[in-house]
This record gives sequence, structure tokens and C-alpha cells, in this order.
Amino acid sequence: MSRLRIGMIGTGGIAEWHGRQLLELPEVEIVALADTSERSRDRFVEKYDLREAAQFEDYRTMLEEVELDAVVICSPHTLHYEQATDTLNKGLHTLIEKPMTCSSAEAERLIETAKRSGKILQVSYQRHFQPEFLYIKEAIARGEIGKLTSVTATLYQEWRQGTPGTWRQDPALSGGGFLMDSGSHIIDVLLWTTGLTPVEVKTQLHKQGSPVEIDTFTAIRFAEGAVGGLNLIGYAPCWHETYAFCGEEGGIFYDNGRITLRRLREEPIVPELPQQTTNQDKSFVDAILGRQDVSVSGEFAYRVVKFSEMVYEAAGYSPIEDARAAGGVKP
Repeated sequence: MSRLRIGMIGTGGIAEWHGRQLLELPEVEIVALADTSERSRDRFVEKYDLREAAQFEDYRTMLEEVELDAVVICSPHTLHYEQATDTLNKGLHTLIEKPMTCSSAEAERLIETAKRSGKILQVSYQRHFQPEFLYIKEAIARGEIGKLTSVTATLYQEWRQGTPGTWRQDPALSGGGFLMDSGSHIIDVLLWTTGLTPVEVKTQLHKQGSPVEIDTFTAIRFAEGAVGGLNLIGYAPCWHETYAFCGEEGGIFYDNGRITLRRLREEPIVPELPQQTTNQDKSFVDAILGRQDVSVSGEFAYRVVKFSEMVYEAAGYSPIEDARAAGGVKP
């Protein structure tokens, strides 16, 4: 079998993670790279010894000039929609970094484009492959803690201090701040592990002197009867990630990778977890080769985009419109 020919759009930051995971697979060859920064491309080539890979400043030229089977998109958030639309229309399987898009309208159109193309569209939410989150999802589905009554998800990160001057604090490229970036992973976990449907949110938001939102505190009401809280604090001294899933018969508590199952007046249970066996890139390749279904579909990623939109709307905040008014985003 010939190897899958992969093109990369974006070679900085998270692209290095994808590069490493892709090159661990014997079925894959990275044959082309597109990034507006020559320095970023050269660094990627040097790190992964990809001197034979074609390099392009404009991804459109790469799509026209190189025979590809699939593309991995690792560009700033507001570019995802146009780039993924172009790759799918070119007949290429597409893996997009989170968030899939920055609006639910774009997400709907992209899902339709993928259906018409007949190609795979997958979104890169890595927690779907991590044993601790798989355990939480499966335990809730098995009824280990009974019907969910409340969920709380919190992420602290030194995001405000680490991103000034980067595209992440430019709403024309980021589509938002901490919620749209790291917070997207937390929203993913909240919705994916529980299967709950948010119907109402109330949000407090603070920019902390940044061009984009940094801290958000959101109360949630779910259609299934549970209530929830999502706290995303981007002005913190460190990374700290916690979840509490409470049900009628118990609770599951996650604290920076450690999971505890609790039931009323019983000793806590710390489950033994298996080793991780796949990741976002391997699962994408396995889906292309027909070995499994798509792990994180566009339809699911739409739910994350829609919820993020609900939070911004509840706060009366529109980073995309603010950037467009300032002349930074095309209509």
C-alpha cells in the first residue's frame, strides 16, 4: 500500500505535535508544508527532517501544485473555515485544529461541504483519546453516578501573561480569547462526556486589559434538567484543570489528571486506567483507511462552536464583529 500524502497548513506551535504523531505512522508521508512564515516552515523541516517536502507561503498554491490525500490545518482560528472549505472542495480528507470554526453558521456550511465532498472532516480534540476522559464518559453512560444533576468545569491558565503580541490576542485571527482557545477543550469535555444539551447560559466576562476576553464565568441550564458551571480563568499563575460531575447516586471528580469516584458515605474509588492507544492523528488516518469511524465529527464540533457562541452572546460580546468594525476581518 502506498503511503497517505499529507499536507500541513500552518507549521508553528501545535503543528509540531501533529508532525510528531503523524510521522510515527508507517502509512503516512508529510509531502508539503504551507505557512506564511518561512522561518516557521524551516524550523518544522529541520525538526522532522522533511527536506524533500515542498514548501509554500500560500496554502492555495500547495493545493494546486501537490498531489495530496489529506491536509492537517493548524492555522489561526478565523482561517479554519475558508481553508477547510478549500481542502474539502479539492477532494482532500481534512483534520482541523480546534475550534472547527468561529461561528455556528460557518460550522453548518462546512459540515455540508464535507458531505458533498464525500471526504472525512475531523476536529482535533485530543481529550477524546485520553483514558481519564474516556473513563468519565463511559462511567456516566453506564449510570455509575446515576442521572446527572450538576456539572462544573474549570480551567486556570497563565494565558493572559503568555500571549500578548501574538495572533491569539488579535480577534481578527483568534475569533475570541481564552474561551475560544484553551477553553474550547474544556467545553468539548463538558459536552462530550455528559451528552447534555445546554439551553440557557448566563455569563460574566472580563478582558483583564487585553483586546480579547480572558476570564469568563458561566452558569448553564441543560435541557435534561442538570445545571452547570463553566469557569475559564486565563489570568492565573499556572495551569489547573478540574471537573465535578454529580449525579443522583454519586460523583466523579477530576483534578489535574487524577480521578476519584465518590458515593455517599462510602470510601473513595480511584480507578485504574489503561494506557492510551491512539490520538487525534492516528484516529484520523485510521478513519481514512476505513479502520474506524470518525472520532470527532464536524457534527459534534458544531456543538462546541454553538455553545461558545451562546456564551459570547450572553455576555453581549462579539469579538468577530469587533474585529470587523476595526477593519481586521473580511465580511
